[in-house]
Amino acid sequence: MEQDKKALVLGATGGVGGSIAAALVRHGWQVRGMARNTTTARNAGPARVEWIEGDAMQQADVIRAAEGVSVIVHGVNPPNYANWEKLVLPMIDNTIAAAKAAGGARIVLPGTVYNYDPATTPVVYADTPQHPNNRKGMVRKALEQRLEQAAPDVPSLILRAGDFFGPGTRSSWFAQAMVAPGKPLRRIINPARGGGHSWAYLPDLAEAFARLIDMPDRLKPFEVLQFEGLFDHDGTQMVEAIRHAAGRRLSVYRFPWWLMRLAAPFGGLPREAAEIAQFWRRPLRFDNRRLVELLGSEPRTPLDDAVESALASLDCLDKPQHSQMSLAV
Repeated sequence: MEQDKKALVLGATGGVGGSIAAALVRHGWQVRGMARNTTTARNAGPARVEWIEGDAMQQADVIRAAEGVSVIVHGVNPPNYANWEKLVLPMIDNTIAAAKAAGGARIVLPGTVYNYDPATTPVVYADTPQHPNNRKGMVRKALEQRLEQAAPDVPSLILRAGDFFGPGTRSSWFAQAMVAPGKPLRRIINPARGGGHSWAYLPDLAEAFARLIDMPDRLKPFEVLQFEGLFDHDGTQMVEAIRHAAGRRLSVYRFPWWLMRLAAPFGGLPREAAEIAQFWRRPLRFDNRRLVELLGSEPRTPLDDAVESALASLDCLDKPQHSQMSLAV
């Protein structure tokens, strides 16, 4: 193994962090994860990861975990997306300090759509100005600015994508709103209020991250890329792929956005959902030309296969289909 192919993944017990960690292992990287409970992490996290006890909110812990690495994947978020204003920026500050202490390790960040106003930004390019009109977006914009300011001493890579779905992604609109995990498909809840929603199949996104991390010499000191994924241009492609996996024409119901707006003043999930409803009402897609320039092509699993895999991982398929899927994988 090459001496510098060592990476620390913060958030490796989560969906995107765990998927990137697993992809890096497949690409020959020695991967280290940090968790408050290493026993739980070993049982729930990806295989072949070295676990170190620590807290992303404690700078000394992150610096210790990052010793000797050339890459730090910052895939950690506040639990249940709470207290963003208080936790997100201190965590990235700790990661930047750890990258400096490690001799200029590259920070890798999964980017979000929240940095943009979908009413004025139908297409996101690498240099599209960020004018967020929501709390999360303002925090994420400030986070990315700190990475840009830290370069070139601390290089970074941001790969922005739409809503995640796929194995290991339980905290997502696909898993928590459209279908019911652990139950056979009986209906579909569709959050879309029109066409133009962007989705990212997590195994494809993680593979793109791993390939990019493998080519540090081709990346800019502050590299911002877009993962196109599935752009559901008419708002029906994801629904039809779920129906195809179920093998029958399931009924489709609207997500109760009105209820989220009504309950938003009380905080919690309704407030968070009401704030990002705009991203389901207006089209917003990602221009991936720079990504394709670097990789040759974007990793892309056929939609029907990706959705069937996602549903199988959530135990949403009837047992005969689930068994066939398990044998086929």
